[in-house]
Amino acid sequence: MEIAETIQSVREEVKAAREKGKKVGFVPTMGALHIGHISLIEAAVRECDFVVVSIFVNPAQFGPSEDFEKYPRPLKADLEICKKAGADLVFAPTSEEMYKTENLTWASVEKLTEGLCGRSRPVYFRGVTTVCTKLFNIVMPDAAFFGQKDAQQAVVIKRMVADLNMPLEIVVCPTVREAGGLAVSSRNEYLSGQEKKDALLIYKSLQKCYEMIESGEIGTASIIAQMREMLSRCPAIEIDYVSIVDAETLQSLEKIRGRVLAAVAVRLGPARLIDNIVVDVGKQ
Repeated sequence: MEIAETIQSVREEVKAAREKGKKVGFVPTMGALHIGHISLIEAAVRECDFVVVSIFVNPAQFGPSEDFEKYPRPLKADLEICKKAGADLVFAPTSEEMYKTENLTWASVEKLTEGLCGRSRPVYFRGVTTVCTKLFNIVMPDAAFFGQKDAQQAVVIKRMVADLNMPLEIVVCPTVREAGGLAVSSRNEYLSGQEKKDALLIYKSLQKCYEMIESGEIGTASIIAQMREMLSRCPAIEIDYVSIVDAETLQSLEKIRGRVLAAVAVRLGPARLIDNIVVDVGKQ
């Protein structure tokens, strides 16, 4: 496995792989790698011949009061994980390498970024779409791999790639969960033992949603009320949102119809946690 710190060196490595006829896969990350990231790298290894993993904590997607400075950066451990998972190249640039001058050009996706996490994190998606555009231009992959846990991000990136005719496929891989159902996240490391137990209510609320839909409930207001009631059983959980939206347009729904995304975001202790499920009930 090779390690690159500059844009030029990544382009040279990828060019060499392409000259050998290799399909290039890409897994963009902010490091602090866990089994969810490993699943993405392994998926890329299965589908591609040359796999690039980026490790870059992107300052452009953090708001003024968010945890950019505290975000974990265990680079040595991350590199070992990448190597064991089968990555061929790790791109680990500095902020100065990625943003050589003041950034005046931004990639923004409208409408899809207005609700859910976009409501409480107004700069987040502009930072994500911009850094992904930069990384796609640097790596020029055939396919890039994202996790379903960040469902809104995946929808936004897929739409950006389609709208801008970027020549790559976006592959969305299933959410990886800990025992009990908690979605794996780098921010889980912020949680105490008790907070991890409390966080299990997030997935339980999503299971409740699924059960109600399966039993024939179509009114989203009643489903959301039941989900919020379950989350409120823990006083330490501060609900950011509980939403049921169309899985493609991310527009709020009054009635369950077609393919829907049920999404939850909460604050628990020092962490902001998100999770979701997709339920497809077909056209009704």
